[in-house]
Amino acid sequence: MNAAVRAVVRMGIYVGAKVYFIHEGYQGMVDGGKYIVEANWQDVSSILQVGGTVIGSARCKEFRTREGRLRAANNLIQHGITNLCVIGGDGSLTGANLFREEWQGLLQELIQQGKIDHAAAQKYSHLNIVGMVGSIDNDFCGTDMTIGTDSALHRIIEVVDAIMTTAQSHQRTFVLEVMGRHCGYLALVSALACGADWVFIPESPPADGWEDQMCQKLSENRAQKKRLNIIIISEGAIDCYNKPITSDLIKDLVVKRLGFDTRVTILGHVQRGGTPSAFDRILASRMGVEAVVALLEASPETPACVVSLSGNQAIRVPLMECVQMTQEVQKAMDEGRFDAAVKLRGRSFENNLRIYKLLVHKKPDNEQTRSKFNVAVLNVGAPAAGMNAAVRSAVRTGISQGHTMLAVSDGFEGFIKGQIKEIKWGDVGGWTGQGGSLLGTKRTLPTKNAEAIAERIRLHNISALLLIGGFEAYLGLLELSAARAKYDEFCIPMVMVPATVSNNVPGSDFSIGADTALNAITDVSLSRNV
Repeated sequence: MNAAVRAVVRMGIYVGAKVYFIHEGYQGMVDGGKYIVEANWQDVSSILQVGGTVIGSARCKEFRTREGRLRAANNLIQHGITNLCVIGGDGSLTGANLFREEWQGLLQELIQQGKIDHAAAQKYSHLNIVGMVGSIDNDFCGTDMTIGTDSALHRIIEVVDAIMTTAQSHQRTFVLEVMGRHCGYLALVSALACGADWVFIPESPPADGWEDQMCQKLSENRAQKKRLNIIIISEGAIDCYNKPITSDLIKDLVVKRLGFDTRVTILGHVQRGGTPSAFDRILASRMGVEAVVALLEASPETPACVVSLSGNQAIRVPLMECVQMTQEVQKAMDEGRFDAAVKLRGRSFENNLRIYKLLVHKKPDNEQTRSKFNVAVLNVGAPAAGMNAAVRSAVRTGISQGHTMLAVSDGFEGFIKGQIKEIKWGDVGGWTGQGGSLLGTKRTLPTKNAEAIAERIRLHNISALLLIGGFEAYLGLLELSAARAKYDEFCIPMVMVPATVSNNVPGSDFSIGADTALNAITDVSLSRNV
């Protein structure tokens, strides 16, 4: 939130506007006086790395009453404020929209009470509202990501990584409960990020018989010599009859059915603490700038809007449209329309759920169709965090489609030497959280050895190539493509997935590994400042 505050203040000053802090949220707006203070450039120095919000936030019962909103309107007019940037959840933003709708009526009441004159009412006749969503749950529809969500995910993954060490040592099952009373985003994405065995979220409850299915899955993993099981549950998890599923219920089930040593860890408010991630700082900064531009461009006819993230772009979406959609999600869950709830959460949520299911639940061999398609996967260039997760995803996706997946060790050097072997579903278990490149990677390019590579493609009957790497992978793909005129073996589908801390691959906004590198830089910067 502080990055957003900083961006609004500095962008506002940059365009020549007066910017005010309203301390303690709507409570400060109602109370006025010392709570509304003009901000200057230096006031927001060195707050990017600070968690929480330096201007405070508080729930305000008075603002829910018309009398409270009347006092707030008077305090704004006394400071000449007619543009509000509200950072909060759907409740805060709904309150802001109501305040805007009542503005004309509030001015008339203030005139009748003699607190302002007609000239002031005419001068401050319109209130413009722009919202930014600050919520670690990512529970607001209309945006791919809310401010604070990425930092909360970092806290969760840090805990999961720490738990995995002790879980592997003692062959334990851990049930990890994360925040999300009405939204399962944190549980879902953290499960996807750590390769959890099972996840419970309110939008997509398990079908009847889930107890048997989950226990069977955990048993199969142990039979394959996997030394730990991770189950992630959202605090608002429910079954298909809208009955709560708790972390203790799951623990008791695993202990009773399987006899596994099982522990419950409830993260609670740890997820709200700590320094913001690099992504959150950048996201909030971009949204803050866009919010000020939106206020400058607003007219009396412009509806209140929310600055949202779509893809990698900051966009404006009508505020109440988003609020209504968010409320529709809860309504759909209450009525048991869970497919609709998932769809209402948006494309990003829907894709994450589909990918999680695809990568965790392997089809039985007798249900698996087989193709004659052989796909080779290799890493090229310098190692980057996330490479192993990309390989795991590619391998399991290919297998689920019936293809034979081949792992190439040490990039094109390994390709030339014939270091190619089949890689199976279980071979990539536990790869998600490991750094570097478990396949091995080299910077060598294929040009001088095109004939040898073509021979390996022919020998292994390779139908497609997947390169995961940085700029060298990009150049390698270009070289193989250029060699198609000479070697028919290269006339196959070839795809590159950008993975480099440098983020320098053309055609991609963001490369795998870049975000982890940015977080490492901000962590080093913070430790030195301390």
